[in-house]
Amino acid sequence: MPDEDRHTYAEGLRRGGYLVSVQASDADYERVIDILDDEGTIDIDERSSSWRSEGWTGTSDVLSGSTANLATGASGTTSTGSALGAAPISTSSERISEGDEMIPVAEEELHVGKRDVSHGRVRVRSYVVERPVSEQVSLREEHVEVERRPVSGTTQAGAIAGDPFQERTIEVEERSEEAVVSKEARVVEEVAVRKQAEQRTETISDTVRKTEVDVEDERGTRSNGTGTTDRKV
Repeated sequence: MPDEDRHTYAEGLRRGGYLVSVQASDADYERVIDILDDEGTIDIDERSSSWRSEGWTGTSDVLSGSTANLATGASGTTSTGSALGAAPISTSSERISEGDEMIPVAEEELHVGKRDVSHGRVRVRSYVVERPVSEQVSLREEHVEVERRPVSGTTQAGAIAGDPFQERTIEVEERSEEAVVSKEARVVEEVAVRKQAEQRTETISDTVRKTEVDVEDERGTRSNGTGTTDRKV
């Protein structure tokens, strides 16, 4: 890790944080990110900016020797994930100058952000199905019949109109009806798909930590060294 990142992570561990490393394939990358986000990961850049506003200089001697090992151990090829133990809130003294000792007083701030989460999707698909239908229709058919029958009695040739020996032709056409099928499409229903967004207010409750310093003067009274008694910071 670059020195700046090493100091930032070391400071986070010193303030009681955890460092989690996951060895994941490209296919599992997004799922791993979602799981870590669900468990309350922090924005280390935002957190380091907050520390700097409190007076942190960007370097940390605490755990500096082990931070390099943390960076090396986190990239192990056989581990699928590891959580490095959290250091408790540090109450150890740091030597500032000869005769003076400092106890850092830390306080956490709650920052609530937002992220987009998918709750599933709705898919509307149209497709064509066929079903058999039947209708009854009355059809007309014509049939031509030719019948030869004898004529009874004596029929004079003059009784027949025209010359009985004249050639003549009679044509009769047979006709019939057949069913003709046609189809007409009409819209009987519409399916509308729309998405609506609404705003809601949610109250996020959590706990934040702060360091309190209790000063006791064993000279007989509880004092902070400036004349006041029983003071908590």
